[in-house]
Amino acid sequence: MKHPPRWKSAVLIWLAIYPSITLFMLLFGEHLARLPIPIGTLVLTAVLVPLMVFVLLPRLQTLFAGWLRR
Repeated sequence: MKHPPRWKSAVLIWLAIYPSITLFMLLFGEHLARLPIPIGTLVLTAVLVPLMVFVLLPRLQTLFAGWLRR
């Protein structure tokens, strides 16, 4: 199976990560701001990386499969 061009993968990742980080910061930004930066970053990445890997990217890859393979 041929992999899509890297730029298409980057666009897909951006389509998943930007809204996810924005929503997370809108919902929990005030709480995270009270934490030391390394702890806030740990919490943010502990939530968003699994969300990206197991939920968002597989769904976006399915949704954009035709575009990715062109």
